Amino acid sequence: MKTIITFGTFDVFHIGHIKILKRAKELGDRLIVGVSSDRLNFSKKSRNPVYCQDQRLEIINSLKFVDEVFVEDSLEKKLEYIKEFKADVLVMGDDWLGKFDFLKSYCDVVYLERTPSISTTEIIEKIATA
Repeated sequence: MKTIITFGTFDVFHIGHIKILKRAKELGDRLIVGVSSDRLNFSKKSRNPVYCQDQRLEIINSLKFVDEVFVEDSLEKKLEYIKEFKADVLVMGDDWLGKFDFLKSYCDVVYLERTPSISTTEIIEKIATA
């Protein structure tokens, strides 16, 4: 059994999220998703997410191709999470290209292309200016 692990905020859930998670699942048998905590999201983006972490966890957990979700508390704990969940493959969006190559001695690292012309930040900005 091949276990895949990936991470994200998954705020204002959209088609890009679905596509990257489906492609991640296609790489193995089990998909584990770390959802950024509210605190971690604020530290990365200097703003709170639109949906709180419990709601984002529930959204991701409801997807039929996701096997397990957990709260990601720190970007620096990727290796701990990989070991804890016995992940064979780490999947990240290509906006992180090369940033997690140091983990290749622990698992395969795959960067998937993001869906063009869609991002949570752009959606939030459109809504704010509408």
